[in-house]
Amino acid sequence: MRSLLTGHQIDVCGEAGDGEEAVAKVRKLRPDIVLLDINMPVMNGIQAAYEVRRIAPSTKVIFCTIHDAPETAAILRPLADGFVPKSALGTELIPAVKRLFQTQG
Repeated sequence: MRSLLTGHQIDVCGEAGDGEEAVAKVRKLRPDIVLLDINMPVMNGIQAAYEVRRIAPSTKVIFCTIHDAPETAAILRPLADGFVPKSALGTELIPAVKRLFQTQG
């Protein structure tokens, strides 16, 4: 994902190996957007998204996950500003990120 983002001139300020580390990085780095997977070790992506919303409410959350059923997106909608199935990362991630940057004004 890093190379996909940087290849489109989108700065990546950090990476995390698990949900707990992701929350710690959000606390420290205050990114504009965070990409989370539902299935992450230590703390899953849903728990991490709750924490991100609590500690950095202006940070946008995009879920990137193998769970691409419409029902999954509907369940995640209250926590997520975007949802990209992993099977479509190559075509949908960049447009999703750019949409969020545009809505920030």
